[in-house]
Amino acid sequence: MGQAVKIISIEHVTHDVLRITTEKPANILYKPGQAVDISINKPGWESELRPFTFTSLPDEGHLEFTIKTYPAHKGVTNQLLGLAPGDELLVGDVFGEIGYKGEGMFIAGGAGITPFIAIFRNLEKENRIGNNKLLFANKTKADIILENKFRTLLGERFINILSDETLEKYEHGFITADLIKKYTNDTIRYYYLCGPDPMMEAVEKHLSTLGVKKENIVREGF
Repeated sequence: MGQAVKIISIEHVTHDVLRITTEKPANILYKPGQAVDISINKPGWESELRPFTFTSLPDEGHLEFTIKTYPAHKGVTNQLLGLAPGDELLVGDVFGEIGYKGEGMFIAGGAGITPFIAIFRNLEKENRIGNNKLLFANKTKADIILENKFRTLLGERFINILSDETLEKYEHGFITADLIKKYTNDTIRYYYLCGPDPMMEAVEKHLSTLGVKKENIVREGF
């Protein structure tokens, strides 16, 4: 069982993504990009652990999580939709291997953006956004998490690809080797990956095709 923390605020970021802010336990330590096991402090749900990424920064006085919900699954994220300020979450162990190593291309699919939210927030705070790029794959424009924020932060270095919608100024389809090559340049040393497993496996194959060395690929290793 983790430590109980009260929810301070809960709001929608997109039609199916929540931003949940909670109290912060005094002894919790994490780095931007890391995650934690969380459950809901309600009868029958205390042991239903799910991994969620911190989208707050380590020096902030609260915790924040940006969480994609799946109401049809009737599971933990569906339960989160019914919570309110004052309800409690149980926060467990911190884990995660994605951390910032240097300038590169961040490649995210859907909710896989969450470690990168924290990393980019930290880079912004330290004035180190540099030439980093973000390639973000979603089904539709409505699914893009924090689109305006990333657009402001990265400008043309924020590239969106939509699989189920064709829009001007948005790439269409899936992430391919050609698409990665189109947006790669000499300043990119690292490739950061986070998303559904099939997507990450496909992207790793594309990077291998493009001659990217394994040590230059940073991905979550659950």
